[in-house]
Amino acid sequence: MSDFWQRASAYPFFLSLFALLVWAIAGALPAALIFGIGMVVQLFFQLRNLAALEKWLNGPEAQPVPDGSGLWEDSFSQLNKLSQRHRKECELQSRALQQMEQATSALPEGVAILDDAYHIEWCNTLAEQHFGLDAERDIGQQITYLARQPEFVRYLSMRNFSEPLVLRDTRRDNWVLSVKIIAYGSNKLLLISRDITQLERIENMRRDFVANVSHELRTPLTVVNGFVETMHDMPHLENDMARRALQLMGEQTHRMKSLVDDLLTLSRLENEQNPLREETVEIRSLMEEVYRQGELLSDGKHLLQLQIESNANLAGSREELRSAFTNLLTNAIRYTPQDGEITLSWSERDGQLVFAVQDSGIGIAAQHIPRLTERFYRVDRSRSRETGGTGLGLAIVKHIAMRHQAKLDVVSGEGTGSTFSLIFPGKRIAQSQ
Repeated sequence: MSDFWQRASAYPFFLSLFALLVWAIAGALPAALIFGIGMVVQLFFQLRNLAALEKWLNGPEAQPVPDGSGLWEDSFSQLNKLSQRHRKECELQSRALQQMEQATSALPEGVAILDDAYHIEWCNTLAEQHFGLDAERDIGQQITYLARQPEFVRYLSMRNFSEPLVLRDTRRDNWVLSVKIIAYGSNKLLLISRDITQLERIENMRRDFVANVSHELRTPLTVVNGFVETMHDMPHLENDMARRALQLMGEQTHRMKSLVDDLLTLSRLENEQNPLREETVEIRSLMEEVYRQGELLSDGKHLLQLQIESNANLAGSREELRSAFTNLLTNAIRYTPQDGEITLSWSERDGQLVFAVQDSGIGIAAQHIPRLTERFYRVDRSRSRETGGTGLGLAIVKHIAMRHQAKLDVVSGEGTGSTFSLIFPGKRIAQSQ
């Protein structure tokens, strides 16, 4: 028998023995009376301990655990230990929560925790500022009821958070926010917002500077190039060194002019005040035009093939698409040795439209592929200069692809050729007219 049951049965046992002794001496009635009084006393002590327990349970944080008596003493002692342990754990959790709140308040980003229905569960001070929230008043509210910018509501409704959203608020000093949502835990969402207003202004200044400088350089370069060509064609210029110098000056001036033109093109593509002018682009005629330009550039040194496997047309800017297609074909011609094969194709794959340029050229090592669209990035600088590239062609292609919600895909390997593909989403398909 356990110690508890021994202690619990001790009082009734000795009370029964005492009652039996009284029965033997004074009779049954006094014995029953004594036994009943003893049990009433026991019940009173039990009820008193129960009352103390109930009182403590109604306000466990405002008063200590009662001492108790008898069997209740050990129970109250264990309860007191559990209460102290729980209080310590709560204090630790409270300190950890305070530290987390202090850490998130020190972050340069706004942070808010949402459930899967976009109800606000917690937010830091910067998130309050960015979205006009009040942490005490708005907890439990759906964030779309409080931050009503249409693009933000659309971003949440699409539930595609792979790319951040750039949110502009013209009501508060033209704020520009970068908003990112990360799913974690069990149906929880972490909303992170960053003020990129200053970065946006710096980027606009850089873009304007490049555009203005490029525009100013265009006129003097045209004048210098004109004089160089005129001097080179003079009949009395017999000095071979002078002719060679003028030829090199002409080549470099032409290269600088191409560089300026590409910089201006990039500035125009990046300018948010220059929206995409969409039209129905008849792909067959565009592909044939790009193919003819490729033949002129190749001058019979490569085997060019044109494959049009789909009659689907594209919704977009014909001029921008022509520029992107031509850039990809030009690169293939520049980096494919003589007698190499280049295939220009248009096809439909898994509901998407694909423009591809496949060549049998020198190929590209895997470590260079992620950086190909960076401005002025060159895999082989000496070869790039020999082929006359500006280092901006693939950057232009990337921006045109982004404006058409397309993806630039590159598959290549050293010595095995390359395939550059522009993959357009199905929503860009235009009906033939």
